[in-house]
Amino acid sequence: MQSTKRAFVGTILCALLAVGYAGWQSATATSAPDAGVVRATLSNGLRVIIVRNTLAPVVATSVNYLVGSDEAPAGFPGMAHAQEHMMFRGSPDLSADQLAYIGSAMGGNFNANTREALTQYIFTVPAEDVDTALHIEAARMRDVVDSKEDWNAERGAIEQEVAQDLSSPAYVVYTKLRGLLFAGTPYEHDALGTRPSFDATTSAMLKHFHDAWYAPNNAILIVVGDLDPQATLGQIKQLFGDIKPKHLPARSRMMFQPARPTSFNIATDNPYAVKFIAMRMPGLNSPDFPALEVLSDVLSNHRFALYGLVAQGKAIDAEFSLYPMPMAGMGYASVSFAQASDAPSVESAMRSILAGVAKNGVPADLVQAAKRQERRQTEFQKNSIAELASVWSDAVALYGLRSPDDDLVRINRVTVADVNRVARKYLDLSHAVTALTEPQGSGKPVASNGGFGGQENIALGEAAPTTLPSWAQASLNRLTVPQSTLHPVVSTLSNGLTLIVQPENVSDTVSVYGHIRNRPETETPPGQDGVAIILDRLLPYGTEHLDRIAFQRALDEVGAEERAGTEFSIKVLAGDFDRGAGLLADNELHPALPPPALALEKRQIAQYVGALNRSPSHLGQQALRAALFNSDDPSLREATPETIGALTLENVRDYHRTVFRPDLTTIVVVGHVTPEAARSTIEKYFGAWTAQPPLPVTDLPRAFPKPASTVAVPDGSRVQDSVYLAQTINMTRSDPDYYALNLGSTVLGGGFYSTRLSVELRKKAGLVYSVGSDVQAGRNRTVYFVDYASDPQNVSKAARIVAREIRDMQTAPVPQSELARSKALLLRQIPLEESSVDNIARGFILRRDLDLPVDEPTLAARRYVTLTPTEVEAAFQRWMRPDDLVRLSEGPPPQ
Repeated sequence: MQSTKRAFVGTILCALLAVGYAGWQSATATSAPDAGVVRATLSNGLRVIIVRNTLAPVVATSVNYLVGSDEAPAGFPGMAHAQEHMMFRGSPDLSADQLAYIGSAMGGNFNANTREALTQYIFTVPAEDVDTALHIEAARMRDVVDSKEDWNAERGAIEQEVAQDLSSPAYVVYTKLRGLLFAGTPYEHDALGTRPSFDATTSAMLKHFHDAWYAPNNAILIVVGDLDPQATLGQIKQLFGDIKPKHLPARSRMMFQPARPTSFNIATDNPYAVKFIAMRMPGLNSPDFPALEVLSDVLSNHRFALYGLVAQGKAIDAEFSLYPMPMAGMGYASVSFAQASDAPSVESAMRSILAGVAKNGVPADLVQAAKRQERRQTEFQKNSIAELASVWSDAVALYGLRSPDDDLVRINRVTVADVNRVARKYLDLSHAVTALTEPQGSGKPVASNGGFGGQENIALGEAAPTTLPSWAQASLNRLTVPQSTLHPVVSTLSNGLTLIVQPENVSDTVSVYGHIRNRPETETPPGQDGVAIILDRLLPYGTEHLDRIAFQRALDEVGAEERAGTEFSIKVLAGDFDRGAGLLADNELHPALPPPALALEKRQIAQYVGALNRSPSHLGQQALRAALFNSDDPSLREATPETIGALTLENVRDYHRTVFRPDLTTIVVVGHVTPEAARSTIEKYFGAWTAQPPLPVTDLPRAFPKPASTVAVPDGSRVQDSVYLAQTINMTRSDPDYYALNLGSTVLGGGFYSTRLSVELRKKAGLVYSVGSDVQAGRNRTVYFVDYASDPQNVSKAARIVAREIRDMQTAPVPQSELARSKALLLRQIPLEESSVDNIARGFILRRDLDLPVDEPTLAARRYVTLTPTEVEAAFQRWMRPDDLVRLSEGPPPQ
């Protein structure tokens, strides 16, 4: 489950956080002007919106309760978050085991998040299972158990989540900024909560919170996907219609005091410094908010002066972001750079730029570019069923709008004068809060105490078999190969480039995705480590035909989102496909690589690499590779300030000529375009691309088994250890045993509560917040991973449980019912992976890179259906070595 926090490394994702009550009437269903949209308000006050989208046979449900941390009792900021967790611990009509089984078997896309004014429960399922998803949400709306025993068990998991977030310096900065800008209000704290408050929270308090706020008249249900809207509405009325409404408590009021200018520094385990200048902004309830959205887009434009710090060699990245809440928000500029000692000059430049905007306004053409980007993004939201459900939920439940299009309407009305007015009013540097994250190195990796052997010292029993409710049995007992809706057209251009075209008409867009099979570890000449990094940094500087500003202006003219590199892409409205493909090809095949930019980037990146090589994350990755692979393995190569400093422009150009070649390239085109038109356009711009033999080496050598070892990397910024357990497996992705091994890994950790590792480590013991098990199989080598985060005193305890569970997979067949649940998860993940354009393209590219057929998911599904418990047990006996797991931890000294 996700909580309210947002990634805060250079940026905080802008969430739409306003509570809205307008625009609804108690009425029967009415068809919206939008095609395929049905709205209704049930007699008990539940508001329903159903949106038809036929991208894939998938449906996403989002139940939005208009309650969050704003309504938490004083002293208990995480109350709403805790109740979100407890909603997965069962209801009178649906036990936690049943809920976990159903959630895992239906594909595992089962989640929730808590924010200031909203708690969301999200389920994405195959379309034929939407009835099951709706049954779950109706049961949870009616009532929740909130037992003392369940809360005592869940408290450990949620406190691990708190520790996990407090181990992120970025999150610490975020919480400090909130505390300073919104002191004395509920916004002073986010929705995560604190360990002391959870220790004081009782199950009775949680039950009271649910009984007060979880009501149909305080909820909005959004359903999006390949469905019959009227039939779905009939199901909703039947399942939710008799749930009684409630008299809702009064909501908290906000009384903001003027923000005081303050500065603070914190240490970070990232290999770069970040300077933040944050200011309090109006919230989503303000009529100024649409103009603020446009202002934020303008300030982040790569043609604007803030990003110009990157082009001047003063920064690694720069942007401006909004974090809006219902009654107020936070706007902040963030600039990342290599040397913490440069902070004063960076802050001075940032302040000068922002003060200039407040005084002189913004360029009019950047306002128009921002509007074009917003229009493109609105259309692209239709390219993911789950994202579309999220966008509708935020627009209606938070913005208080009728639909996502209403926000675009407001933005289109914004004038340059509006943007300049809000800039003058809210870019108030005299009340700004500034923060600096300063990189700190790490101690060298050391051998760690504690292994995998020994007696387990916590009592753990086996999970009891789960009897499913009648409404779920038929659906979850279905183990059939899903029918793929993808019918790609695959062809090869005369220069060897592979083109895959998948027409889709759910939006008026075209997306182009490219991948060049490459391996910097094997393709980089001796002494030139880091050349791939420098090339990647130089690609945004324009082309041989358009300099950096002119190239960005050309992208802005069509509202395109573009990137070049060994992974390249462009996303445009369908009418701009030809122009977008031309710009992408120009950047990919004819980059400018200007000498002045090389000098600037070498200085920044050399400093960055020096800090990176001392950072805990890099030292941990290198230590893990050293433990898994031979000492001469190419994956252990690393750039240094010296190798970066020695690079010449000819080195960069040679690397580009060697690596960027059509015969190792796959391009995928997805969208509102015919295969014939797509091929014609791609051939027009990429058809003359050539490369000289021989082909470069793009595979790492085979990896062979190595013995167990334990390595700890000190990280003073963490209060919790991040742990990886890993071992090499002497097989490749093409090995027939891959499917049995992957199915067994799914039994261990491929889903939600009901997987073995989640049950043992989280549900029963409360040792971790989450745990995953993954077989990462490649063309030439395979590694098995288990990852979790825990308090230092629990690292070895959790590792011993993992090893024990792997041994159990080797010594006894998985019960048929448990294996069936994991099979159901893998089978249902196939349509879920086809429910967004990005996933469709990534799937095609991955299969091409692994030399797999484009319809491999269907072939895999047929294999999973027929696999037996004996075959899974045999695969684990043949390949897994639980006594040879390598353990890496990053954080405090583990025990």
